[in-house]
Amino acid sequence: MQQPFDVITLFLLLDIAEAGSLTGGAERANMTPSAASQRISKLESSIRQPVLTRLPRGVELTEAGELLTSRARLFRREMRAAHGDLEALRGLRHGSVRLGSFPTVSASLLSDALKDYHSRWPGVDVHVRSAVRPQLLEMLHSSEVDLALLWSYAWTEEAERSLSLETLMVDDTVLLLPVDDDRAGDDVVLAGLRHDKWIIRSNDHPAGEALYRSCRTAGFEPDVVYEAHDYQEIEAMVAAGVGIAMVPRLAVTHHRPDVRTATFAARDQVPTRVIHIASLARRQYTPAMYAISRALRGAADRLAPPPRA
Repeated sequence: MQQPFDVITLFLLLDIAEAGSLTGGAERANMTPSAASQRISKLESSIRQPVLTRLPRGVELTEAGELLTSRARLFRREMRAAHGDLEALRGLRHGSVRLGSFPTVSASLLSDALKDYHSRWPGVDVHVRSAVRPQLLEMLHSSEVDLALLWSYAWTEEAERSLSLETLMVDDTVLLLPVDDDRAGDDVVLAGLRHDKWIIRSNDHPAGEALYRSCRTAGFEPDVVYEAHDYQEIEAMVAAGVGIAMVPRLAVTHHRPDVRTATFAARDQVPTRVIHIASLARRQYTPAMYAISRALRGAADRLAPPPRA
């Protein structure tokens, strides 16, 4: 039985929808507007209903067009995933693994792991892409990476069920102070910091949310005086005496000599984040994937703080 449409036409319709015009969609699909118009007309004739409404400026999808583009979008994603799978097979023959990561873990746990990895398996390449959490999830689903390092807090939305998560470590939240701060070094009670000034990444950053949640549980609203772009900036401002900060331990593993860290009292239950290795649940680990996960586990064990007395 002959199908009423083909993949090229479906993807053309999707390009037109995303471009907002037939001409723009044709350009994306690398065809002339005339050829694109003929394909759309043939599609509408085949399914016996219009997919586009021609407007004075641009086009608008009909209900049938919306249905087809939603299917086309899913299919294009699967096609990209298939391409990623083929690239993974080709890379495996050449001894490589593709890993997604994020900055704070790259500068600490991952860099330590890669030293061990390259000494043990010098012939196997690791290609790393650093990104924020939503992008890492998308790269996993499209098979642009084989594995990804992800973080999660207790309030973070659960990872999709199509992912398999291997917990590497719990990344404690610590207090960052100037090196000459004369307060107690460990087991700092949060309520005793109610009059301090605070430095955060930003209001919508997970570390910022950890501060607000913790302080409100302790019965006060933090006096935030500086919103920083990154942890390096936070360290500089703490060293300058602008304020103190609540940060993940991995973010300041290699901190400046003019700042120091302190732990919070266990009774405050300051939120911590968990670091995972994530992969698609349907994907089997290759030898290279096992090797890098082994190196990451070893680095996580070395970085984990000693248990409290």
